[in-house]
Formats: sequence, structure tokens, C-alpha cells
Amino acid sequence: MTLTTDQTTSETNAVQAILRTLTETHEFDSTQIKTDAESLEHWGKDWTKHFSPAAAAIVFPKTTEQVQTIVLLANEHNLVLTPSGGRTGLSAGAVAANGEIVVSMDKMNHIGQFYPADRMVEIEAGVVTQQLQEFAESKDLYYPVDFASAGSSQIGGNIGTNAGGIKVIRYGMTRQWIMGLTVVTGKGDILQLNRGMVKNATGYDLRQLFIGSEGTLGLVTHAQIKLERQPQDLNVMVLGMDSFNDVMNVLSAFQAQIDLTAFEFFDDVAIDKLMAHGQVQEPFESRTKFYTLLEFEAPYEPIMDKAMAIFEHCMEQGWVVDGVMSQNLTQAEELWKLREYISETISVFTPYKNDVSVLISHVPTFIEEIDDIVSSNYPDFEVCWFGHIGDGNLHLNILKPESMSKDDFFAECQVVNKYVFETVQKYGGSVSAEHGVGMTKKPYLNYSRSETEIEYLKEVKKVFDPNNIMNRGKIFDMQ
Repeated sequence: MTLTTDQTTSETNAVQAILRTLTETHEFDSTQIKTDAESLEHWGKDWTKHFSPAAAAIVFPKTTEQVQTIVLLANEHNLVLTPSGGRTGLSAGAVAANGEIVVSMDKMNHIGQFYPADRMVEIEAGVVTQQLQEFAESKDLYYPVDFASAGSSQIGGNIGTNAGGIKVIRYGMTRQWIMGLTVVTGKGDILQLNRGMVKNATGYDLRQLFIGSEGTLGLVTHAQIKLERQPQDLNVMVLGMDSFNDVMNVLSAFQAQIDLTAFEFFDDVAIDKLMAHGQVQEPFESRTKFYTLLEFEAPYEPIMDKAMAIFEHCMEQGWVVDGVMSQNLTQAEELWKLREYISETISVFTPYKNDVSVLISHVPTFIEEIDDIVSSNYPDFEVCWFGHIGDGNLHLNILKPESMSKDDFFAECQVVNKYVFETVQKYGGSVSAEHGVGMTKKPYLNYSRSETEIEYLKEVKKVFDPNNIMNRGKIFDMQ
């Protein structure tokens, strides 16, 4: 949308009016508002590279009441708000590209009351994932939602996208760990949802609507988080296979007898890039086409004996070419680097990423079909696969040829997208498994949601955000 000069001036005046009101009437101090170019760039974007940030201002509330004030003023002046957490998303859900006021939760980062009997803790939305994990460890407990960006992602953002990660096969998505929420709706109302209870049969669970809503219904300010007992004696195996059917056979063999905490996979392209980068060691003497990393608890010797017996069975069946198992925690951490360092390593190739999911049963044929699509239409493009096979979540990474410009490459990948998402639709899958829809997946939402479903989603948004000021333009357009 192109703004006229009058519209631009009007919006600039409205932004200035809001900022003045925050400082003069509502006691926002100088550290809570930023309008310099560097700050607008930093807080106005996430990890996506497809959209340029163009925020009007950044505000840093310290309380739920201050968030409410911002929302009420935005309604009064008809200005759009973009929520900002750790900004580690890959769907442009936290990008302020059209003069929005960014609401950063950086100053709402305190851990509150701990309830030992409930194994639950109250936190503010700006708490960093790793901060929560470390708090849980200090109480001899465990917060299992984990991913490579845990050191910078914030819980509010995780809630907004219903983040998953590497432990979903055992522990589920973020949704499974949210016992209660405090939210400020798009209308400016403060709601306390579920209040931490396990049993609460009193009608609609509005908490679940806000989880995964990407800030389009309102802003999460506090959450009550369930914690778990700490896993004991985690062991890690990395196995090499020559076909993807072998990967699935190994998954079935282990799942039939052992409760896995993770089952990850990556291909030989990922290994090539990792070895060239030099940060990790080659897992085996010879290369294979596919690799899996599986993790399980073995606090008792019979579990370890069972795991070794399954491994030997997989070798006898010819499913596994080679394998290695951790002997201690240090070795387990080193093996995990093979999976966790992939995104960082391939980032230099400006990858075009797709985060999709299908039923686990469909994964082998789905990957085969996507490989055929890319290789037949774009023989010069290198494809790197990795993901969470244990929950059907695949990360398709198309790597940019060195000779091609970024703009030309992304334009070509837009064409690939159509074929990829048609295949996702064919298998009844999702165009976004764990990074949300944002702006990057918005044009493809109809491949996973029917038009009738989308109309219901829009009606829900109208209830909570009638003026469409909350993260406008993300997930779907209201016009």
C-alpha cells in the first residue's frame, strides 16, 4: 500500500501524540521509548530477510497496565502495533514494515512466583527461553521446549507462534506447557485466562486462542508455565542410513520399545556444510545419505541393554550403515552440535527456508516428491534437508547459487513454493509447522486452511481486535 503525503503526515503526528502522552501522562521514562534509526532497524525486524523494517517507534512497557495504555492509545489514534520478543522467528511475524509502533517486551523479563506443589512458575512475557530453563534447573525441574534460539527467543514470542523445537516427540509444543495467560486484547481489555488450573471446565478456553495467534488478537504479558521432572541419564545416538525408508524403519523400531526424547534427521548436504565449516567432527569414517540423531533416557541398565539390542537389530536388517553413541554428557553435547549447528552453518548460503509438516507416515514419499520437484525444475539449486522426523516437521532449505543475486534467487523460490505447498496440501499437511504464518506464509495459508476456516479466524479477530490494530497484515488480511 502506498501512503499519500497527507496520510504519512497524519500518522507521524499520531505517533508523536502517543509518545508525548506516554511520557507526560503515563510516566514512561526515557529508556522506554526509542526513535533513532539504529533502534528502529534493530527492534523492527526478525530473522527473516524478505521484508525491510520501517517502524515508527519502539516502546518498552514495564507492566501489564502500561501495555494496556499503549493499546488504548493505538485504538484512539488508529495506529498499528507490532509485538516484539526475541525476534528469532522466520515468518516475518515480528517485522514492522509499514510504520507500526513496536511493543518490545524486553523490560518485562522477570520470573515471579513459583508454586512447588503445582510445579508451575509465573513469568513475564519477555523472559528468555534459556532463562526459564535455568530457573527450572535451579528447582531441580525441567522446561522441555528447546531449540537453537533458546538463548535469545522470549517466552511471549514462543507462545505467539506455539513454538516447537527438538523435544516435541516426547514433550509436545509450547501449548502443552502454558497453564495460564494474562493478555491485553486488541480492544485494550486485560484478561486472566485459566489462572494456572489443571482442571477448569467453565466454557471456552480462550488461553488456547492466544497461543499461536502471533499477536493478532492482543499482547501476552504474563504466563503461568508448567515444569517437568528433569530427565535422567540422557543418551544420544547418531546413526547413518542410505535411504529414507531406513530412517523410518529405525524410528519405528526404537519407538516400539523406548520413549524417545528426540528423533532428528539431516542429510549429507548438511554434513558437507558442517564439515566445511569446521566446528564439528565427522560422526563416521564414511558418509551416508541420511543421518538421524536420537535421544532417550536410560537411568536403568535394562533400558540401555534394550537400546543396544534395537541398534543391533537395525544393523542386521541393513537399515543402519554406521552409528555412534555418547559415553558421557560431553560427548552427548558434541553429537547434538551436528544437528544444532546446521542453521548457522548454512546461513552463509542465503537459504530459502520452508518449515512444513505432514503426518509422519507421509514423510518418505513427501520428501521424495519435493526432491523431484526441485531437481527437475531447478537443477542448479542445492537442497539441504533437516528436521524433527519424530513429529513430522521438515525443514526444506534451498541454497542460493553463488552466481545468482538474492533477489533473483528469492523470485525463483517463490515459484518453487507453489509446487511445494501444492504437495503439502496433497498430503493434508501444514505450510508452517512451528514458525507461524506472519507475512512470509500468508499468501499460502489456503493450502492448509479452508476458506471457511479462514473466515472463522477473521471473525475471531474482530471480537478481540475490532479496529485491526494488532499486528495488522500478519496471518491474513482483513480487507
